[in-house]
Amino acid sequence: MNNGLHFISGLPRSGSTLLAALLRQNPFLHAAMTSPAGSLVTGLLSQMSQANEGGVFIEDDQRLRVLRGVVDNYYADLHPHKLIIDTNRLWCSKMALLATLWPKAKVIACVRNPAWILDSVERLTRRNALQPSGIFKFDPGGTVYSRTEALLAGNGMIGYALHALREAVFDPHHDRLLLVRYDSLTADPQGVLDQVYDFLGVPRFVHNPNDIEPDYDAMMFDARLGTPGLHVVGAKVHVNVRQSVLPPDLFQRHAEGAWWEQTDALPAAARMI
Repeated sequence: MNNGLHFISGLPRSGSTLLAALLRQNPFLHAAMTSPAGSLVTGLLSQMSQANEGGVFIEDDQRLRVLRGVVDNYYADLHPHKLIIDTNRLWCSKMALLATLWPKAKVIACVRNPAWILDSVERLTRRNALQPSGIFKFDPGGTVYSRTEALLAGNGMIGYALHALREAVFDPHHDRLLLVRYDSLTADPQGVLDQVYDFLGVPRFVHNPNDIEPDYDAMMFDARLGTPGLHVVGAKVHVNVRQSVLPPDLFQRHAEGAWWEQTDALPAAARMI
């Protein structure tokens, strides 16, 4: 892909939308909320497999060209003059595939304490009390406990991302992975961005964390999901100190879930800001 391709992945409600919004200030970069590129790639993988009777006629080199081609063509209007940074939580579970398709691509994984992620989703759910959320299949029933169980299930919004993150950290290709803490990004956005640029191997750029432009496409997406505010970031970066809305037992149960902070248990080459 012209001018390069990299990825943002990691955990939900952990700064990926904020990171993309900041990176968009650089006129050489394109970054946004979750794109359909990941779904297109996985959909085509399925269609080209032996589950489809026509898959017997497709060789691996053809699969490679098709998968590269769909992403190249999705970004055809942008990649002649911008470096593309595509966002999707599933990329952490596809490190080997990314290394095969784009050998120079790197992955930035945003992370945050799971208790605060749960708090953020619950806070958003309560703020939109009149609109059942697509996160919970538009079911207006349930409690904070059942919502937490759903979020942390293996195929839930948070559970899937946690499993994918662990897979990426211990994948043989983890040298192309950078973990970015939400707390680091909000406390020192320019410092984090400088390290992101160094990791990607592109020139640094001076950003303005006090003047972030709104993403109206994200607002429309959130409205359709019945979860206004899911991908909205404030006009300026700030550290938000608050009490959790979760019951204390629920918060404490998941506050120790940030396993990546146990750095002695991580691969030696693992990188984290």
